[in-house]
Order: sequence, then C-alpha cells, then structure tokens
Amino acid sequence: MVSNRVKINLKCVVLVMAMVAFSCGPKKGIVTKKKQQKEKTETVEVLETKEIDKVETSEKEVEVKPPTSTALYIETYSEIAKDEMRKYKIPASITLAQGILESASGKGRLAVKANNHFGIKCHGWTGAKIYHDDDSLQECFRKYREAKSSYEDHSKFLTGRGRYADLFKLKQDDYKGWARGLKKAGYATDRKYPDKLIGLIERYKLYEYDQEVLGSKEETVKIVRVNSGTTIHIVAKGDTLYSLSKRYNTTVDAIKSMNRLSSNALAIGQELKIPN
Repeated sequence: MVSNRVKINLKCVVLVMAMVAFSCGPKKGIVTKKKQQKEKTETVEVLETKEIDKVETSEKEVEVKPPTSTALYIETYSEIAKDEMRKYKIPASITLAQGILESASGKGRLAVKANNHFGIKCHGWTGAKIYHDDDSLQECFRKYREAKSSYEDHSKFLTGRGRYADLFKLKQDDYKGWARGLKKAGYATDRKYPDKLIGLIERYKLYEYDQEVLGSKEETVKIVRVNSGTTIHIVAKGDTLYSLSKRYNTTVDAIKSMNRLSSNALAIGQELKIPN
C-alpha cells in the first residue's frame, strides 16, 4: 500500500511540474516577441523622420532663377550698340530696344535664320535674302552672315535715308525723342511703337549705355603717338578692349598681348599701348 501511495504521489508531483512548466514557457516567448516588435517599429519611425528632413533641405539648396533671354540679349549686343553709337551718333538705347523688339530678343525667325535683328526689308538689297510674312505674305528681307552685320546695316540704313535726317538733330541721350521720331519717319506701322521702345529702355535701363558712351566723350581722351607702330591711349569712362580694338582697327588679343593683360578689365586713367 505504502509503495502504491508513493507511486501515486510521484505521479501527481510530475504532473503538477509539467503543467507549471507548460504554462510558464509560452508566456516568456510572447513577452519577448512583443518587445522585439515594439523596438523594431520605433526604429523605422526614426529613420523615416530623418529622411524627410534631408529631402526638404536639398530642395531649398537647388532653387535657382535663370536669367531672362532679354537680359542675355542685352549682355551679348550692348558693346556693339555702344560702338555703333560712337560711329553713327545713334543712341545705343534705341538700337538695343529696336533689336529686342524686332527680333523678339534674338528668338524670332528673321534673327535665327537670317541674322536680321531689325526687320529691315530688301529695298534694293543685292545681298542674300529671306522671305517672311509681315504686312503682306512672303515679303523680302535682308539676310546677313552674322548679327554684327545687321547692327552695322541698321546704322547705315538710318543715316543713309533723308526721312530720318531730323532724328540726328536730337540729342543723343534723348531716347524718347528718337522713339517718337522713328515712328513719325515711317520705320514702323504700329502706332504704339514709340511706347514699346521707351518701355523697354526704362525697364532694362538701356539709357545707361548712352551715358557710358557720352561720359567717355566728355572726358579728355589723351592719345600720344610714340612711334609709327604704337599709340598710347589713356582709358576713359566707357572704354572697353572691344571698343578700342574697333576704334584703332586692331584686335582685342593684340592689345592684351602688347600690354600683357590677363583679363579684359580696364581702369579709368590706365595707359594702354595700341598697335597701329
């Protein structure tokens, strides 16, 4: 009997221990799983926040406004316009404003296909031609090898025709008088042509180019002949290497080489040797 009781008690103890072990084991596993899952979720949220901050910062850094096509046009042709003003007394502001308006800042068909920046028609022209719809269909317009030739021909066109003679009685800084005079002389049929030119000149401050040219003329320009091969020029306001190369019929590179210049920058009062 005692033996049987001992066996029964042993069975009961084993059974109880098995139940305790079974009930305790899985609970530990569940707790561990929850902790791991919670840690994993928190880590993902932190990474996402950092990534968003990175994207916003990079977008602010790359925000850049490009220059307008009209600003680029002015930068490209302002020196040519000033040089034409020195030679033909036509305000650089008027020349640039007409170029902007007539060529759509260099993007118009006549400018792109024919280097014609002023809409000048053939009128007995013997050079290359292009046909373009204007007041009538397929009208004849002048075609040039380069834009600079269009600027030169524009100056000759105005100075070579009697109907524009009254313009040259005006002061060179009177851009409003020039704008109205061009319309009166028949350069354009648009009755708002003067207002458009004046608007462009004042919007982009093109009158400053007139002041640069006139300022350089008002100051005394000292020129000293050293010998038959060299001239000394004292730099005045408005002078550039390009304008000096045209004035003395030489090249920018020749002036830079003779004066050992590493850039195109000039200072008022600077002495330059000019090859004859």
